Amino acid sequence: MKRLPLKAFLGGLGLLVACGAAIQATADEPVTAAEQMVVAANPHATEAGIRILRSGGSAVDAAIAVQLVLSLVEPQSSGIGGGAFMLHFDGSDASGQVTVYSGRETAPAAAGPDMFLSDNGTPGSFLARQYGGLPVGVPGVMRMLELAHADHGRLPWAELFDPAIELAENGFEISPRLYFLLDRIAPDARAESFRAHYFDAAGNAHETGHLLVNDEYAATLRLLAAEGAEPMYTGALARAIVERVNENAIGQGFMTAADLEGYRAEQLEALCSAYRQWRVCGPQLPSSGGLTVQQILGLLERFDIGELRDDPVTAIHLLAEAGRLAFADRSLYMADPEFVDVPVAELLDPVYVRQRSLLIDPASAMGEVVAGEPLPAVATLFSPSPVSEMTSTSHFSIVDRYGNAVSMTSSVQGAFGSQLMVGGFILNNQLTDFAFQPEVDGRPVANRPEGGKRPLSSMTPSIVFDNENRLRLLIGSPGGTRIISYVAQAIVGFLDFGLNIQEAVAAPHFLSRGGPIELEQNTDLAEHADALRALGHDVAIRGLNSGLHGIAIDYGDRGRMLLGGVDPRREGLALGD
Repeated sequence: MKRLPLKAFLGGLGLLVACGAAIQATADEPVTAAEQMVVAANPHATEAGIRILRSGGSAVDAAIAVQLVLSLVEPQSSGIGGGAFMLHFDGSDASGQVTVYSGRETAPAAAGPDMFLSDNGTPGSFLARQYGGLPVGVPGVMRMLELAHADHGRLPWAELFDPAIELAENGFEISPRLYFLLDRIAPDARAESFRAHYFDAAGNAHETGHLLVNDEYAATLRLLAAEGAEPMYTGALARAIVERVNENAIGQGFMTAADLEGYRAEQLEALCSAYRQWRVCGPQLPSSGGLTVQQILGLLERFDIGELRDDPVTAIHLLAEAGRLAFADRSLYMADPEFVDVPVAELLDPVYVRQRSLLIDPASAMGEVVAGEPLPAVATLFSPSPVSEMTSTSHFSIVDRYGNAVSMTSSVQGAFGSQLMVGGFILNNQLTDFAFQPEVDGRPVANRPEGGKRPLSSMTPSIVFDNENRLRLLIGSPGGTRIISYVAQAIVGFLDFGLNIQEAVAAPHFLSRGGPIELEQNTDLAEHADALRALGHDVAIRGLNSGLHGIAIDYGDRGRMLLGGVDPRREGLALGD
């Protein structure tokens, strides 16, 4: 087996992605800070978060400011018209307990299993269903942020809105990445308010450097600052959301005022499991990210992955095989637990995971991979749902001076969500995360659409602790269903390969979601394709545009040190004190 030095394993990041903005870290060295840090996908958002921390705010306070700014400057990825999962660690809690705040969207009550079927009863294409009112779920992020602030906020709610209001009123320059995505979507830009805001009279996207002012969003923020999240769910703004979903030129939905008024964010204990001497925590379902990442890690535990840091072919092979097994279980079992009895504990049971791991041969690819049977009776109830989740999401990590930490991933689903705009912000199209085919061979698919149900997500904000219960890593990424593999690979890179956080988030990607091994294009990984094919794998070279933004915590002789990692594939920034 060909062995390469670690730099060759990491190298080749000549990425052809439209990021544009410089990052404040090299491909090797992280940003460092002693007290507090924010790492987010856009410099304006990072600056808003650090401003709040420097005013004495908590990690949750900073997270709110970051999200409000991202909604303005990164509308293709996340916003107050979408949903999110937040992991919060309370630095005063010596037990290391992590709380999950879930703001996942819900389907309107009128949603049903056949909502994405064509007239002939076959599933419609994603492209035909991604815009307009049909795919819009009830937005959850503002209720979630309000709930988290009630528990962990230190500054007044209204103060957290100041950076976003100022930026919306004064304007911000369109970044190269935002222009690139607007230009790409221009032929399909159909929503009137969306076109009016982001495109000129000729239908061309406003170019890089164009000063974009959003007075309507500023007015929405002033309303939410004064009255809390409530205006998103009752009153004039809520009525405007319902009207836009149900009356637009693209395609009508069926959201009601009752759907909005009835929305509730959730507070849950995180899903945590051991990986070697570490403890890895992630979100609960309906995010499949926590469960699937922890399955992947469990499947790898019998292998000495650290010894493979100079053997990329074997490392890629093992991680891909673990991904194939975990995604098979994901497709069959995972969905909103309020609608489906998901055997979470059984899927993470060490005996079951080890039995599945024994299917991995270090010298040869598995054949067809099917889901396991942790509970044979359950395995007969549901048929696999297709892997279909788009990539427009954002992740940020925050540690405050009080020892609290937030790892948060938020999304509007496909690029620019539904394109429908209300109050200066974009509404999500998250209902496309449901399986379009509600039944297979007469049996219901777990992740089929149903009224009030939350679609399965791959958002994977994660927190890792060491064997002394000390906070060691915050990580997460955008990337659709690939999020799971991006996060798992970064965790393995940090824990097993001994990479620093910047190396871990910058490393070239390789993964399998059940199909071929995907190797990141324009990196040195392509040279391993033939060796992987010799092991029996199908291999595809593709663009794998993650957005990993993480913070590692080191405990040395000089005390706690924060180290920030910024994914060079995006335009993020790490700042700290």
